Amino acid sequence: MTARHGTSTEGRRRVGRDPAAVREFIERFTGQLTQAGFPRTPARIFVALLTSDSSRLTAAELGDLLRASPASVSGGVRYLIQVGLVVAEGEPGSRRQHYRMPEDVWQDIVRLRDRQFARWVTELRDGVEVLGAGSPAGTRMANTVRYFEFISAEMAGLLARWDARAVPTESGELPVSP
Repeated sequence: MTARHGTSTEGRRRVGRDPAAVREFIERFTGQLTQAGFPRTPARIFVALLTSDSSRLTAAELGDLLRASPASVSGGVRYLIQVGLVVAEGEPGSRRQHYRMPEDVWQDIVRLRDRQFARWVTELRDGVEVLGAGSPAGTRMANTVRYFEFISAEMAGLLARWDARAVPTESGELPVSP
């Protein structure tokens, strides 16, 4: 049997996992990501990898699971690789690529957003100078700069606290939230 999501050894380990329900979940969560500005095809691929026990699938497996064309999968994977949310891994002795989601992908997403905020702060500071710090628009822009600086400072602390908290216990379980 091929290593398809839902029909492979991985899929058989999950007794009762309904492939149609998995596809339905993929589409629902994809909708949430697209509402947040994520491109649709990359979002579908991202969620497909998220639902895979190994978080690792080939282009053919992604195409089968998502019922998507090879070109669509290729473009979506290329986007995810460019933004650092997916890694391509070769298979020794084969030209086949596996696409894998890093274990700390959510932290990576937050860090990407934080870097975007830092770039916005740089541009917004220039805007304050252009508009004049004493003007209503300049004041509004200066407040925006302070807001994003605050968010970035808080985000660094949040990520550090998450990193400390995310270490599994000896039993392999994550600590329970208070």
